[in-house]
Amino acid sequence: MNRKILIWSITAALAGFLFGFDTVVISGAEKKLQLLWGSSDMFHGVVVIGMALWGTVVGAFFGGIPTNRIGRKNTLIWIGVLYTISAVGSAFANDPWTFAFFRFIGGLGVGASTIAAPAYISEIAPAKDRGKLVGLYQFNIVFGILIAFLSNYLLNDIGENAWRWMVGVEAFPAAAYTVFALTIPKSPRWLLTKFRNSEAKGVLQIINPNEDPEKLMLEIKDEMDNMVPNENIFLKKYRFPLILAFLMAFFNQLSGINALLYYAPRILTEAGLAESSALLSSIGVGVTNMLFTLLGIFLIDRLGRKQLMYICSFGYIISLSLVSAAFFFNWEGSFMPIFLFMFIAAHAIGQGTVIWVFISEIFPNHLRGYGQSFGSSVHWVLAAVVPSLVPVLFSTIGAGMVFLFFTIMMAFQLLFVIFMMPETKGISLEELSKKLVK
Repeated sequence: MNRKILIWSITAALAGFLFGFDTVVISGAEKKLQLLWGSSDMFHGVVVIGMALWGTVVGAFFGGIPTNRIGRKNTLIWIGVLYTISAVGSAFANDPWTFAFFRFIGGLGVGASTIAAPAYISEIAPAKDRGKLVGLYQFNIVFGILIAFLSNYLLNDIGENAWRWMVGVEAFPAAAYTVFALTIPKSPRWLLTKFRNSEAKGVLQIINPNEDPEKLMLEIKDEMDNMVPNENIFLKKYRFPLILAFLMAFFNQLSGINALLYYAPRILTEAGLAESSALLSSIGVGVTNMLFTLLGIFLIDRLGRKQLMYICSFGYIISLSLVSAAFFFNWEGSFMPIFLFMFIAAHAIGQGTVIWVFISEIFPNHLRGYGQSFGSSVHWVLAAVVPSLVPVLFSTIGAGMVFLFFTIMMAFQLLFVIFMMPETKGISLEELSKKLVK
């Protein structure tokens, strides 16, 4: 693999580290904040927790615009700025509304990163390595999640302002990432959609020094010949990739993954573990997530995206059934971490690894940013709604019913994989466009 492609891919994928850290760091502080500000379950879920998620929805919904207009690289730089502002502002907030405002800004960065980073990496990666390189984004997400869980555990007992350190420490990696993002080149495929041919040729010569850049440029331009001025992803010919992106994102969140990550300590406490044990077990959730994501990245270009989704679907159904049963039958709390680790492993090796790779592959070059924006918006609307409702649902219908619902949704995901999902491994982005666009 070209060393420069690997370095650029890792740099862009670091946006995922901040995504993972920002998303989960609140799990260690949320109960303290609810007590500090005396928030009701509804206010706490919708405003204190949920505002970051709604920021993510806005970032995902509109993130395709800068990704396509100012480019993948420039969007990644601004994402780093948003993360930095959010971390500093959240740490110094003295009321729930100010806290929610700065968490909203961080959410904008999370949402936009799910578009710009996978798009950038998929457009510089060779087809044979595209899965593992885009998968680096997901690896960085789960690495960020693990570091957030570990950071929360280490900072938990430093005093009454521990929560400020928990949310504020993110400013250091965010500022470093912003500097790193300045060093990567612009995406050659994006440059070609802007007719900046000489710049695109220069980047392609660095990416593939042993291949004629003119050949790839002709393939990309051939796909662009089908462009219609001002067309959008909602035209009839793009219906199939649109449905695929919707269902992939829909099932990702209806597995309950974000509900678990946001409330891991609360779920484990509710299952009978002491608070310190729950925080420590949540680190185990992060370790499991990272290890099985690494396995998924290793396998994604070998077995393919569809095979990983089969493994994932069966793993979801088994593990979520056990989690639900544990709450219904009041099994001992010590079993719960094992069931949750099984669930995380199933997610990491399948949906976690596949989603951003798959959505970044199925749209044509000139609409990739908007297509990913659609898929990310579906993902993040559900990621905002589901965790925001968790405190209320747990106190009304109970955790067992919540996890039973997630189990049923994963049975439907299995049907999607069997009957609809195409395999995309090892196929160039231009060839995939020809296959999927009718």
